[in-house]
Amino acid sequence: MSWNRRSFIFAGGSLLTAQAAPSDQIVLGVIGSGGRGTFVMEVFQKDRSVRVGAICDVYEPNLERALSVAAKAQDGASPKSYRNYKQLLEDKSIDAVLIATPEHWHHRMVLDALAAGKDVYVEKPLCQTPEQGVELVRAEERSKNIVQVGMQRRSYDLFLESRKIIAAGTLGNVRMVRSWWLNNYLNGKRVTKLDGVLDWEQWQGPLPKRALDPDIFRNWRNYSAYSGGILADQGAHVFDGIHLLMNAGYPVAVNASANKPHREGFDTPETVVATAEYAEDFIAVFSLNYAAMRYKPRNDQLTQLDGDKGRMDVSREECKVFLRGQEEAPTISRSSARGFGYATDLHVQNFLECIRTRKRPTAPMKLGFQAALPAMLANLSLKTGRRVRWNAREWKVEL
Repeated sequence: MSWNRRSFIFAGGSLLTAQAAPSDQIVLGVIGSGGRGTFVMEVFQKDRSVRVGAICDVYEPNLERALSVAAKAQDGASPKSYRNYKQLLEDKSIDAVLIATPEHWHHRMVLDALAAGKDVYVEKPLCQTPEQGVELVRAEERSKNIVQVGMQRRSYDLFLESRKIIAAGTLGNVRMVRSWWLNNYLNGKRVTKLDGVLDWEQWQGPLPKRALDPDIFRNWRNYSAYSGGILADQGAHVFDGIHLLMNAGYPVAVNASANKPHREGFDTPETVVATAEYAEDFIAVFSLNYAAMRYKPRNDQLTQLDGDKGRMDVSREECKVFLRGQEEAPTISRSSARGFGYATDLHVQNFLECIRTRKRPTAPMKLGFQAALPAMLANLSLKTGRRVRWNAREWKVEL
């Protein structure tokens, strides 16, 4: 594979793809073809230089659907099908992989993909534990591969413009950032059967063996063995946005409080408040409530930056600045040209551009770990009942 030409044209605020020469083709392997994996795969396929060469999944309905979707976008050229991801990684025709599996597989699969010489786009959260995060960052440092973690706010025009407003000193000194995410899953029913064949043992992977549980398969984000809960799932996005806006590094310490889980079977809380302290002299408070009323997606989350000259409110679609003495109406208003849904397009295109140029992507492993760390420390705080510190010099947790 050789990169002889640039394939990206920026025009009128949108990102367009030029016709690619055959030597520019990127062959993508997809590992994990559930709803999110298939969606992101389709985003990759918007670029004419990308061909999906292989798809791996251990749940037959997901695999069959993704194969059909991929072939339709490639004029009927069907990708190879795999049911073991290591076989896909051994495929020499694959240049890069999209990893969109449940969280408990991210760490192992990314390490194996790097060892196989593949460039990697992996969905967030990057990992389950701080120790895994340190290992992944070290692996990337030893590797020549491109790694992009799926934190699309890093490529999103609205957040990038908002960061510029803050950097210009418009808000003055910002000592507190407050963010919330509201939703409700309490009325959902426990899943008792699956629609097709699942290789449960492979899906379980590195975790202790247990009997097949369809509810765990469908709702793994809410079981602590498989993820850090909704706190980790949404917290990676929220804290990454805060880190981006505030140009912040790793948290110094995190403290958390939570209510008990209210959904049958779930062992991770749906109502949590996590407070992170930063060396940049501010604190970030994230309030998660999945026992609230349901909002439209454009209104279900908000980040507010409290400065001594003004306050900025950043949602999925808008940024508003309220200056001191003029808080009734925004002095500055910004919105995304294409909306939040286009952020994934921008993030994927950044990854593809970096494959060609070998430049650093917008969300490499180190930033992916930084985004995941506050929620991991918050979960440790909930478990121990105490404030948990992060030693940035030695890269370890201090309880």
